[in-house]
Amino acid sequence: MKYGKPIFDQSKLKITSDKKYFPISWLNTQGFCEYCIKLEYHDEIKVGPTKAMLKGTQEHSALEAKFLEEAEETTFEEMMESSKTAEMLSREMWVESESYGIRGYIDEIWMTPEEFVIIDDKPGQRAYSSTINQVYGYCLAFKDIINDDRRIVASLRQRGTDNIFWVAPFDTRVERATIELVERVHRLLNGEEEFIPTKNANKCRSCRFKTHCDMKCEF
Repeated sequence: MKYGKPIFDQSKLKITSDKKYFPISWLNTQGFCEYCIKLEYHDEIKVGPTKAMLKGTQEHSALEAKFLEEAEETTFEEMMESSKTAEMLSREMWVESESYGIRGYIDEIWMTPEEFVIIDDKPGQRAYSSTINQVYGYCLAFKDIINDDRRIVASLRQRGTDNIFWVAPFDTRVERATIELVERVHRLLNGEEEFIPTKNANKCRSCRFKTHCDMKCEF
């Protein structure tokens, strides 16, 4: 397998149109408790990162550094073409979909002559619906920026290991459901729908916004 680090035009990392974009990671937040999006990005409540978030950032950096030791710089177009005949691997691949108004970095992507495997690294080995929604969001954005009919597979991997503990095809049914979810988040951001807080007290206990939230469950 050949390791590639795509070279991106830095101007493309900025939003230059009037269209609203949101980070694909918000699909995870929405599934956990979409009221968190309101508190952080609408009400602009500032809270520090949790220990788990800091640990995750450190582990991501370590994996990226290790990857770069073997990776060769290339363009995205060159990677796509090479993957038609050979296996390619890249990390921290930027995707930005103008069609759906979403953007973010894919932790890792495997490109083979038969398929694209989109991998999102998560702590633990449990596939929550919220984390599944996030990796489906990456699949949706990736599909939107390519002109290729190879199948796309979504997967979750235990961070810091080779353990892929959840895999599913990004098929037509899943694609439609993901588009509907993305459109809901846009409606929330546009003030067209109300943010719904979770009713799960366990989520409230672990939420970093719990001291600022006026909708929290009773502990």
